[in-house]
Amino acid sequence: SGGIAVDPAKVEVVQEWGTPESVTEIQSFLGLAGYYRRFIEGFSKLALPLAQ
Repeated sequence: SGGIAVDPAKVEVVQEWGTPESVTEIQSFLGLAGYYRRFIEGFSKLALPLAQ
């Protein structure tokens, strides 16, 4: 306790995010998802195609 924990509400937002339809929406999604990059193994490799 007192360590880093996942906020279930933020995880739900990421899971329910719709398909991005613009560069701005992709950037917003990556910003939100990036908050949890330490919990997602290989996040950089997963996010790279979206960032390009």
